[in-house]
Amino acid sequence: MSMVWNDNTPIYRQLRDRVVAMILDGVLKQGDALPSVRQVAADFQINPITVSKAYQELVDEALVEKRRGLGMYVTEGARGALLKSERERFLKEEWPSLFARLERMGIDIDTLLKHAPKLEGESR
Repeated sequence: MSMVWNDNTPIYRQLRDRVVAMILDGVLKQGDALPSVRQVAADFQINPITVSKAYQELVDEALVEKRRGLGMYVTEGARGALLKSERERFLKEEWPSLFARLERMGIDIDTLLKHAPKLEGESR
């Protein structure tokens, strides 16, 4: 897990968002252990309390679970729940302004698809 910190967002939130991205990208799968609080704190030279706060948010969202004496693990269904909430958030918060911008520039769906980057393993 590599990180470049942004000064506009609290570090615990950036760390939480990074773990979410890793779950969405399939890097962390159901049942996988998260790196320990001490390890993350040492790797990124941040306060362990900051890491604990990020992990606690993930626990509160039921994306990871604490296993006493063993650490934190990605819960069953975490990726599906994240996909659902991220899609809803995108459609509600990001899509309207993006759509309006595309309309102002006169960009239609065919143009977008023509210029879309190819994804790994995809043929067009």
